[in-house]
Parts: sequence; structure tokens; C-alpha cells
Amino acid sequence: MTDDPGRRELRDPQAIRALAHPLRIALLEVLSGEGTATATRCAELLGESVASCSFHLRTLEKHGFIERAPGEGREKPWRLLALTQEIRPADDEAGRAAGTATDDFFLDHETARIRAWWDRRAQDDPEWRHATWMTGSTSWLTRAELAELQTEIGAVVERFFVDRAEGAAQRPGARPVRLFTATSVGLSNGVG
Repeated sequence: MTDDPGRRELRDPQAIRALAHPLRIALLEVLSGEGTATATRCAELLGESVASCSFHLRTLEKHGFIERAPGEGREKPWRLLALTQEIRPADDEAGRAAGTATDDFFLDHETARIRAWWDRRAQDDPEWRHATWMTGSTSWLTRAELAELQTEIGAVVERFFVDRAEGAAQRPGARPVRLFTATSVGLSNGVG
């Protein structure tokens, strides 16, 4: 676990695997944008049934991602325990298997999301369309330099995504924006 209350380090294979579900990821995103939300509100926003949202919210609670928030009357809202989930599975068979399954799901999920945006972006507002971008770069870095790059990108993510998450839905002119970053290490000849 990290010292940052807004960040959670995941090492438990069952908790890591619990993230490998599209509705659970969507529910975490709803709670991130809304601050708190009931299963009914989540169902309205996601076009899912209340029963399905309730089940998956309880699963997220079981694995320590969310908790009940104070509500009024019969209202039973949920809230995030941490805005950021860092997957750091144990380096054993169960940890590696859970990490691989979740990584595969996450890559497929993010790739589908990116493709959906690029497929429909031509119909969106030109100013929003031109504010998005896609890029790829290759450089020769040491492990220390790669770690430095991760730290610097993490600081930008912290400033633009974590620090602005609370009350984001109420900011005039704000729309949900998804950032997906990844690095990969090629072979020593630069290929791969």
C-alpha cells in the first residue's frame, strides 16, 4: 500500500482479477466523476440494471475499491476509497496470472475505447476533435530514465486527472477525458 490516500497499490490476486470486468471499470469511473452514486444512479448513467450494478458494486466493496457513503433516507450511495489503482501483483504464479489477465482485459478495454473515439471523432465538435491527439515515440532509455519518464508523466496525470476529479461533472464546459499511456520495451536491436 502507498502512503497516498488517493492511490491504492494492488497486490492481492483476487482484487486484481476483480478489476477485469467492463461494468466494474465503468462503475469506478462513474464514482470518480460523480463523487458518490447509488446503484440506481449508476444504472441510469450506464444503461444497466440496478440489480447488476448492485452486484458489481458489492464486489468492488468486497475487494476494497469502494465503500458506503453517508446518504439521506433510504439512499445508499457508494464512493471510491482511492482514485488511482496501481496493479503490483506479487511475483509468484498467482500474482503473475492475475496481473496478466487484468493487463489483457485492460489493454483490450482501452483499445476499444480509443477506437470508438477515433471512429466517431469526425462528428464531434471541431475544437474538441482538434484537442485530442495520438502519438508514438521510440527512444533509447536506461531503466533509470524510463523510471524518470514514468514519474514525470505521473505528475501530469496527478495534476490534470487526480487533482481535478472531485466535482469534475459540475465544472462548466468539462467533459470526461480519458488518458491512456503505456510504455513497452523493445529488443536490444530496437525491434519489437
